Amino acid sequence: MKTELLYGIHPVAEALAAGRRFFQEVFVTAEGSSRRLERLAADAASRNIPVRRVGVTQLNRMAGDVPHQGTVARVGAYPQVDLAELLTPVPASAANRILVLLDTIVDPQNLGAIIRTALGVGAAGIVIPRDRAAGPSPTVSKASAGAMEHLRLAQVTNLAVTIRRLKENGWWVYGMDRGADRSVFEADLTGSVAVVIGGEEKGIRPLVKQGCDRLLSIPQQGPVASLNASVAGAVVLYEALRQSGGNVKKRPAATPIQKGSSR
Repeated sequence: MKTELLYGIHPVAEALAAGRRFFQEVFVTAEGSSRRLERLAADAASRNIPVRRVGVTQLNRMAGDVPHQGTVARVGAYPQVDLAELLTPVPASAANRILVLLDTIVDPQNLGAIIRTALGVGAAGIVIPRDRAAGPSPTVSKASAGAMEHLRLAQVTNLAVTIRRLKENGWWVYGMDRGADRSVFEADLTGSVAVVIGGEEKGIRPLVKQGCDRLLSIPQQGPVASLNASVAGAVVLYEALRQSGGNVKKRPAATPIQKGSSR
């Protein structure tokens, strides 16, 4: 079985809590252990996972340059899901179902931040390309504070084809584009909604953009021309949560863009 190393209290603890990975063993520092580390070690032991007390030097060697916070775990590969598991839309009577599509996000920190937000809004999952994009690595798990361990993620060969499949299965696909003349706050983001967030340098690629039902922008003031991908993702995802009646304070609603004329 292929294994990898998770490092950091949150990634290891959340992977334990999620119960989706095989755990071979957990390493915990034998020097200056904290209450959080002891809880983590006890949790692992309660699941019959071997816990080894080792020196900081060994942990440093295992984690490399990444801060490990006193723990490293040898685990099975991240359990990706098949796209088919994410395709089923919500019934018309339900509030919403959000899916996040990332078009060539290459920075693991950005991917981790978006994953953390997606989990926070209850997204159905995340879809990312197999090539030219950051994948579900231990670095991303750490950047997401362990959120990646709970969220369903699918990697696909062709994002444009994936968008077509989503639309055939009843999803509405919105692409985030700073040049769009429609604001995210004017869009109807209820129902089965897939949000496409572009890469750090060039945004959404042309073929992917063409497949979207609508392009939406985020109103901005000041000299900065665009938002970081993870910040833009947070804005649109929490707006979708607000519209669904999520646990956020409501603001006066703008006149929504009606679905039905773009296809």
